[in-house]
Amino acid sequence: MEPHLIIELVMQYLDRQPESDKLRIRLYMALRQAILDRTLPQGVKLPPTRMLAADLAIGRNTVVRAYEQLLVEGYLEGRVGDGTYVSDVVDAASKPATPRRLIGTRREGLSRRGTGIVNSAASSVIQNGAFMPGVPDVEQFPFGLWRRLLAKYLHAGQARLLHYSHLGYGPLKVALAGYLRVTRMMVVDPKQIVVVNGSHQALDLCARMLADPGDRVWIEDPGYWGARNVLSAAGLAIRPVPLDAKGLAPIPEDWTEPPRLVFTSPSSQYPTGIVMTLDRRLELLERAFECGSWIIEDDYDNELRYDDRAVASLFGLCRRQRVIYMGTLSKVMFPGIRLAYMVLPEDLVDAFVIGNSELYRGGRMTEQAALAEFIDDGHFTAHIKRMRGIYQERRDILRNAMESCLGDAVSVSGGHAGLQLLYRFNAPVDDAQIAAQALAEGVVSRPLSMYYADGRNVRHGLNLGFAAVPERQIPPAVATLAGVIERAL
Repeated sequence: MEPHLIIELVMQYLDRQPESDKLRIRLYMALRQAILDRTLPQGVKLPPTRMLAADLAIGRNTVVRAYEQLLVEGYLEGRVGDGTYVSDVVDAASKPATPRRLIGTRREGLSRRGTGIVNSAASSVIQNGAFMPGVPDVEQFPFGLWRRLLAKYLHAGQARLLHYSHLGYGPLKVALAGYLRVTRMMVVDPKQIVVVNGSHQALDLCARMLADPGDRVWIEDPGYWGARNVLSAAGLAIRPVPLDAKGLAPIPEDWTEPPRLVFTSPSSQYPTGIVMTLDRRLELLERAFECGSWIIEDDYDNELRYDDRAVASLFGLCRRQRVIYMGTLSKVMFPGIRLAYMVLPEDLVDAFVIGNSELYRGGRMTEQAALAEFIDDGHFTAHIKRMRGIYQERRDILRNAMESCLGDAVSVSGGHAGLQLLYRFNAPVDDAQIAAQALAEGVVSRPLSMYYADGRNVRHGLNLGFAAVPERQIPPAVATLAGVIERAL
């Protein structure tokens, strides 16, 4: 290949590089891509550095450094007294295939586990607006105070907080233990608390530390699809268990093949809001002990209760240490904080601390330190109390507007706690289609059918979040949604 043809090719490849990059990087990337594309094939002699620099009107050092980098990486080879040539490394490798998407209808390139995760994904890019469920009003959070606390612990004298920590921030665990004692009647040693990056990490850790691939796990049906996907991705066999008015409702025959894990949200079931009754709780605890099952208690929004019905945690009721308690800060503070915690039976603590460190590494100590002070100084409790009043007003507005617009066309469930209300349709209707049509008109919702793992149990309705919707926006959004529902009915 003649030198002038090589220089023309290099110019073409240079024009494709981002102009914001340094010239040396652009030249290196242009030459490398031409070699990878086989446009500059094996054995081609490159122009001398002086010639290429002169024709490209750039400094010779720029060309020398680009050549040197390509020589080091093996794309070029130097022949003493003869010049610089394209090496045979790329040609010796497999020929370039036609580019294709890895994520397509057939999920090419993914493992069975990866394909399952993609196919069962239910997360939405929409995370706000009327009526996105499970989302707090982040605008109400005292970010000025939070910034000052973070700044305090980012001070140079707090460099120790910037390292890994497999134990977590001690004062935060002490603060959480005190908080749980007052609000959940749980007497725990701070050492039993493990701080993690969100509830999904806590679930994944439980699955890996307590179960083997193929082990059975019970989940509530309907239930939180995120938990179902995490447990399924860990290789566990999902067994949906229906609900009744008392909560999770396994029949006696179910216990003949007992689960390794039971995932439940007894204080405010998601998405129905059902509160598990005391007799059902005691029965579940007794059966779990007899069968050697572990119960994972998801207490995701218990702080946000709107009545005086205090509900004891399963962990607090359990005398035989078969319960792992999960709490989160995402609902009462803001989702992006990604901090949650687990309260473990004493016999599991050491193993879980090691597992958490090995699988995920501990960190975010600055946020943990700020949170400990936020709790100790009473800001956490004050914020919850304030938001409880705001959310209760919004819940009542939503409930009244839905009743006014739709009457007995829907039945409401839940509302004693949390950030959403569930409305079931009292006539056959496609809730997924209604949700899609409502979204097209600017109203967000979640169809109840998406929360079911067993298609035989499916009922239809909409899960409506009220917490992040200003009061004045709720009635018009309900009117829009009601119009869509009425047309479907």
